[in-house]
Amino acid sequence: MIRQLKNALATSTSSRRLGLAALLVSVGIAGLPGSVLAEDILIGVITKTDANPFFAKIREGATTKAAELGGVKIQSFAGKFDGDNDSQVAAVENLISAGAKGILVVPSDTKALVSAVEQARKAGILVIALDTPLEPANAADATFATDNFKAGELIGTWAAKSVADPTKAKVAFLDALENQPTVDVARDQGFMKGFGIDPKDVSRYLDEDDSRIVGHQWGQGSEEGGRTGMETLLQKDSDLSVVYTINEPTAAGAYEALKATGKEGSVVITSVDGGCPGVKNVKAGVIGATSMQYPLKMASLGVEAIVEYVKSGKKPEASPGLPFFNTGVTLVTDKPVAGVESITSDEALKACWG
Repeated sequence: MIRQLKNALATSTSSRRLGLAALLVSVGIAGLPGSVLAEDILIGVITKTDANPFFAKIREGATTKAAELGGVKIQSFAGKFDGDNDSQVAAVENLISAGAKGILVVPSDTKALVSAVEQARKAGILVIALDTPLEPANAADATFATDNFKAGELIGTWAAKSVADPTKAKVAFLDALENQPTVDVARDQGFMKGFGIDPKDVSRYLDEDDSRIVGHQWGQGSEEGGRTGMETLLQKDSDLSVVYTINEPTAAGAYEALKATGKEGSVVITSVDGGCPGVKNVKAGVIGATSMQYPLKMASLGVEAIVEYVKSGKKPEASPGLPFFNTGVTLVTDKPVAGVESITSDEALKACWG
């Protein structure tokens, strides 16, 4: 009898301890976000490169939002260069093995990355493309991006109203990569539409036949590429009057090439990004106008969407009338033109890459 009583007491004590432990775990997960008792949500952030400040802002936006939410861990990866698909595939594979719940990716090769993304989604990972849609776009669960065609159209319209006679202008294009389609295609073709050049098939470039086009060069989104590309275009036609550039580092390189030949004052440079260094170049007169994007917003909204998916299973939705979630675009110039809404460089410096 005494032995039975001791066993009963021991069982009762053990049960109470297990119940208390279960309660502590329950409180740790439901009542204390970010508690060491709760498993962190792992989110991967994969960008094209580490060099471009735009991608640094994406990582910053994701990291800041993760810290704000608590219980979220960010793991970042980047290609060695713009177009480095192999490194991005390896990053996706690493995140699958690590048990990531979501991936935010700026794809370098919009087609070649699709197979790896499919594997991630089969593993239950929510994949959101940032800035650059995959091809096809529905290969990702969602896309959070600038309306890049609109961004190009804004600077194209501004440029057409900023030169003496757009019908006689000579326009050069400093694109990123010859791969098509890309985010660059959308900006390039949007610029053409805004400037009054028939873009033909807006999903591609190089099919246009407008005599005002001096040519295209591929600068890989870098300052060095912008400089060497501009030098090549000047050799084709030293009398060009307008330059479209894929981004602001490219624009900075183009300006240096123009300055070296004494043409910096006679050529209008346009761009897309709206980073603080680029906005400062608008203020300095290096860039005539740029379309501002919001990479911090892209990344922070992406993190929020993944956390919501983990909690509720709900996937993010696209903006009305668009195949992606539009994170906004604003024209920045200190030389406004009639009919095109814009903000000044001073105003933009308060909001650049927010």
